[in-house]
Amino acid sequence: MAAMGAMGAMAAMGALPAGAGVLPPLPTLGVPGVPELKPLTRYEAMRLGPGWSHSCHAMLYAPNPGMLFGRIPLRYAVLMQMRFDGLLGFPGGFVDRRYWSLEDGLNRVLGLGLGCVRLTEADYLCSHLTEGPHRVVAHFYARQLTLEELHTIEISAVHSRDHGLEVMGMVRVPLYTQKDRMGGLPNFLANSFVGTAKFQLLFALKILNMVPEEKLAEAVAATQKPKKPPVDHAAGAMGNPGAKSANELMAPAKTGNELDQAENQAVVQAVAEPAEQVLVGLESQAVAEQLVAVPVAEALEQAVGLGADVVMQQPVAEAME
Repeated sequence: MAAMGAMGAMAAMGALPAGAGVLPPLPTLGVPGVPELKPLTRYEAMRLGPGWSHSCHAMLYAPNPGMLFGRIPLRYAVLMQMRFDGLLGFPGGFVDRRYWSLEDGLNRVLGLGLGCVRLTEADYLCSHLTEGPHRVVAHFYARQLTLEELHTIEISAVHSRDHGLEVMGMVRVPLYTQKDRMGGLPNFLANSFVGTAKFQLLFALKILNMVPEEKLAEAVAATQKPKKPPVDHAAGAMGNPGAKSANELMAPAKTGNELDQAENQAVVQAVAEPAEQVLVGLESQAVAEQLVAVPVAEALEQAVGLGADVVMQQPVAEAME
């Protein structure tokens, strides 16, 4: 209800004429790392000259009480779509203002891509001037649905005219961040978005209080950090003396590849030769065998420990607070 009230207030604010009083400042995104777009009211956008183009897109979302893996709150289901050009975007498109109002043009495009939803001026959220050589105003709408209604739209989208042509399929936006600080929303934001779609997504998540602003900033910052290069396990297997595998870095220097039976035999022989020299004069052959077996037992135990360490290093997901 609070989200719908915020949308209605912004729609009403955008419809006021310039001389009707002092308008409150338009909200901004305010997330570091994301360039701000210039906001303008609906009234200001409608007064722009014929040299401007208008694009209208919509975010459909629903509260989602589900839990990922039984412990990560999903919060909301937010729909986006994969486009024909491999970019992520919202349903919608350009509206020819000579023949259509913003909402009529938007609903016409939505009917081609979704098939069963109609938006009104009450769903209007914001307008922004886009960057680049083209003079385009991006209008954005948001409609809260029930989860059942949202699922119905997902099903109908498969049977729409544009499915498999201009629209490759619908996707849901993960609004959580896993313990590794990349899984979920950060990884999703690392994808390629068309036009203002990424900005509009972050703007709507903030304005509608779907994700805290600091969590949005953390997710954006995570996508800007350089990724660690993968460990080259093949280098050690090829006999490169300057490269070490992860197991070699974690294991004591005296152990080799403990999991290979042939190399275990080599370890036994390598240790046995100096052991025989130390044991000169000793009368018990059993004592010599015991000294030789100790490194082998340590090697086998180390192999088991490495397997446990690998399991313990797997990231455990946690909910975004």
